[in-house]
Amino acid sequence: MRTITLNNGVTMPQLGFGVFQVSIEDTYDAVTEALRVGYRSIDTAAAYRNEEPVGRAVADSPVPRDDVFVTTKLWNSDQGYDEALRAFDASLDRLGLDRVDLYLVHWPAPRQDRYVDTWRALGKLHADGRVRAIGVSNFQPAHLERIVEATGAVPAVNQVELHPRLQQAELRAFHARHGIVTEAWSPLAQGALLSDPVITGIAAKHGRTPAQVVLRWHVQLDNVVIPKSVTPSRIAENFALFDFELDGEDMAAIEGLDRGERTGPDPDAFG
Repeated sequence: MRTITLNNGVTMPQLGFGVFQVSIEDTYDAVTEALRVGYRSIDTAAAYRNEEPVGRAVADSPVPRDDVFVTTKLWNSDQGYDEALRAFDASLDRLGLDRVDLYLVHWPAPRQDRYVDTWRALGKLHADGRVRAIGVSNFQPAHLERIVEATGAVPAVNQVELHPRLQQAELRAFHARHGIVTEAWSPLAQGALLSDPVITGIAAKHGRTPAQVVLRWHVQLDNVVIPKSVTPSRIAENFALFDFELDGEDMAAIEGLDRGERTGPDPDAFG
C-alpha cells in the first residue's frame, strides 16, 4: 500500500475504503471485508449515519487500531466553533474510538458563513491531540484562501468530487502550490464511467476492469482515492491497483474525458 505524507508529517494510505450510501446494516460487514482484503483507511461521516458500525468493525478487526486510518466529517448543521466541538465528541462516541486520524469539514456551506469558526474549532481539536490531522471537503480556492488567511492553518486534505469527467485541474494545482493533498470522492462518477468506450478500451488493453483503470488513473495523479462497494469481489478488485501502470497514451486519453460534469452539489451553493 502506498502512503501519502500530509503537510504535518502524518502519513495516510493513498487508497481508502468509503462508506457513503452504505446502509447501517451493510457497513459492518463491508468494512470488515475491506480490512481483511488489506485496506487500512476507512472514510465515513456524521451525515452517513454509519459511524457506529465503522467503529465496531475497526474494533473487532485483528488489524491493530494504530494501523487503521479513520476519517470522519462534520455536517453542515454543526457549523460553528462550539457546535463543531460538540459534533466531534458525538462522532467520537459513535465510533467508540479515542481519537480520529483525519477530521474534515464536510462542506463550506457558504450561505451559513460559519466555516472559518468551524475551522478554528478543528484547529483546537488538533492542538489538543484528539485528531491527528484536519482538513476540509468540497472547498473551493476562495474558501481555502479565507480559512488560511484567518487562521494561518493550511488544511492537510481537501476531499472533493473528482473523476475523469470532473478533473478539477485548477483546484488540484492550487492544492499542489499550498501543500494540500487532493482526495477524490465519487472517483468512478457513481459508475457512469464504467461503460465509457475510452475507459473500456484501456481496460481491455491492460486486461483490467474499467473500475481498476479509473482508480489507477487517480493513483498516478497522486490523488488519495476512496472507492466503495458492499460486494466482496468488487472490494478486492478495487484494491488491486498497484501491480500495473497506465502509459502516457492512456493518461492523455482519460484527460480528454473532462467535461466539468458533477454528480453531486455545487460547493458554492450547497448547505
